[in-house]
Amino acid sequence: MSTEGKVAVITGATGGIGFEVAKRLGHDGFTVILNGIDDEAGAKRVKELTAEGITAEYLGFDVTNEEAVTKNIKAIGDKYGKIDTLVNNAGGLGGRSRFEEMTTEFYRSVMALNLDSTFFASRAAIPYLKKGVHPSIINYTSNAAWTAGGPGAGIYGTSKAGVNAITRALAKDLAEYGIRVNAVSPGTIDTPFHAQIKATKPEVFASWANNIMLGRLGQPGDVAGVVSFLAGKDAAFITAETIQIGGGQALGI
Repeated sequence: MSTEGKVAVITGATGGIGFEVAKRLGHDGFTVILNGIDDEAGAKRVKELTAEGITAEYLGFDVTNEEAVTKNIKAIGDKYGKIDTLVNNAGGLGGRSRFEEMTTEFYRSVMALNLDSTFFASRAAIPYLKKGVHPSIINYTSNAAWTAGGPGAGIYGTSKAGVNAITRALAKDLAEYGIRVNAVSPGTIDTPFHAQIKATKPEVFASWANNIMLGRLGQPGDVAGVVSFLAGKDAAFITAETIQIGGGQALGI
């Protein structure tokens, strides 16, 4: 069991923001373990990181599957002897549905993707974070946690409000072990997440920047830089906080 170097686990890291976070933490000196459900993409991403001199590996499992999360996080912790940073990046809208037509299955799937996944991974990582250096958990929330989301995204907003609460609750619970827990709240970030509207309605996509104070969409690197800060020793006295990364979007203009 190696206890040398720093170890970061990033869920949902085969593309978009998650991969940029993995790359940034890798350049910060972390050994990065990428999670995802697309094994082909995972293998490709590990090759890309390795080519940049980053120590990386990929583990394919579904973050909504309690047994799979527990088994894989334990395997990582046992292999490296510790986990220094857990980034609960996996999540998403999961589709849209108004409450009147919403099936219980859809409700549970969105809650599982955003809230259950955060709980499962955090719970499994805690014993190993206790052995980490400047250990921390970084969760992902959204403006929707405060605004309750747009049409059909009400349960997404509800799940992200749960992430807000569990971030603070975990921070309280783990403070005695020196484990910090924070969240980031990305605004509109230019990733494949928006590929469909970018391709079919480019004028609508371009107009989104008009609602952002800084006049542009965010880039994955904008989020990765903040995650890097929260995972590092410069953030050693920051816990139970949520940092908005939206160019002022949350305030409206």
